[in-house]
Amino acid sequence: MSDAAVAIMDAAERRIRLGGFNGFSFREIAADVGIKSSSVHYHFPTKENLAAAVIHRYTDEVAELIEQELAKDPDPIRVWTRAFRGTLHSAERMCPCTVLGAASLDLPREVAVEVKRFFQMCLDKLIAGGLPSNSAAEVLSTITGAMVVANALGDMTTYDRATRDLIRLRDATASKPADGVTETGGTRRAGSQRRQQKPSRRRTQESRK
Repeated sequence: MSDAAVAIMDAAERRIRLGGFNGFSFREIAADVGIKSSSVHYHFPTKENLAAAVIHRYTDEVAELIEQELAKDPDPIRVWTRAFRGTLHSAERMCPCTVLGAASLDLPREVAVEVKRFFQMCLDKLIAGGLPSNSAAEVLSTITGAMVVANALGDMTTYDRATRDLIRLRDATASKPADGVTETGGTRRAGSQRRQQKPSRRRTQESRK
């Protein structure tokens, strides 16, 4: 990919983060990069082509980042919450896929497919990290929703409070013993966990002989 194409995608990604699919035009992208609009069309014939390329690249970059972080910290919840927190504290403050995902029903099919690919990648990696599918969906919904709310309120601590509760709930659930299993891993015996069994009448009579 040429340097010009990369610069065009970088400019488009910044504008998508701020205003979604309708937040940029080829003329604005050309002005951002310092080239003619015809040059943007040369690399990306349509706006749909450009937005789809941007989201495809973003998905691959996030997937690679997550793999690198998981190699240092195997806890998927900590890794994903830190990753989205980093996005929240960046200059644009929003994940482009989160912005587009909110309007996915109105997106061109080519772009919607790439947005769906991003969120499916997130779920797949959370599940691969050991989370049940329901928990993976809860984590992804929490971190993306917390990002939106934090931006709307202009309060970055909203994100930290939401994700901190999520981690605490997970830790509490993980430390709770399963039904029928003691905290040391032994199986409970119904009706006799804290009672000694009474000796049978026959054994009592034999002990008296």
